[in-house]
Amino acid sequence: MRENLAAALRLLLVTDDALLAGRDPILLCRAAVQGGVTAVQLRLKQASDRAVLDLAAELIRELDVPIFINDRLDIALAVGAAGVHLGPDDLSPALARRIVPADFVIGASVGGDGEFVRGAAADYWGIGPLHGTITKRDAGAPLGLDGASGILARAGGRPCVVIGGVVPGDVAAARAAGFAGVAVVRGILESGDVEAAARRYTMPATR
Repeated sequence: MRENLAAALRLLLVTDDALLAGRDPILLCRAAVQGGVTAVQLRLKQASDRAVLDLAAELIRELDVPIFINDRLDIALAVGAAGVHLGPDDLSPALARRIVPADFVIGASVGGDGEFVRGAAADYWGIGPLHGTITKRDAGAPLGLDGASGILARAGGRPCVVIGGVVPGDVAAARAAGFAGVAVVRGILESGDVEAAARRYTMPATR
């Protein structure tokens, strides 16, 4: 998994409680994968531990792309997920590294100077927010592509995705700047046609 990580991060779908409410998350994620999503990060802030555990296990059974679990290393290990994504307030990537299997992927959110050292033990970085975002209100001020690229330059060659209000028109510039891919929430899940929305991030001009 870690050997092919950059390819897996080309189009990362990040879930959101509000955008999944009243909809079938398995069907939505399956449609997104059919549209070109290359990995799914299960991020559910309001769901119970049991709900996250059950949904994670089902996603792994039903989808043929890597599944990463946001925040919850325990759940990621319990269900055999491809990896975990850890934010600034979660367990540090360095501590997580001590207890995970060799091929287990650790991602870290990096948005400024204070997070570089913490992210050094991670396999990939999620850099953002690129633009303003309402799905993560504590994400900080928008970096813009120049700011995000400045952080990318300090990533030590590890693959990175840019996140935060990413629209299809951002993909080509992000790829040209050296990002492995983009992470998307609303741009895909807010649509009534998730497959078509995902496909707009994978147009030939962005490959």
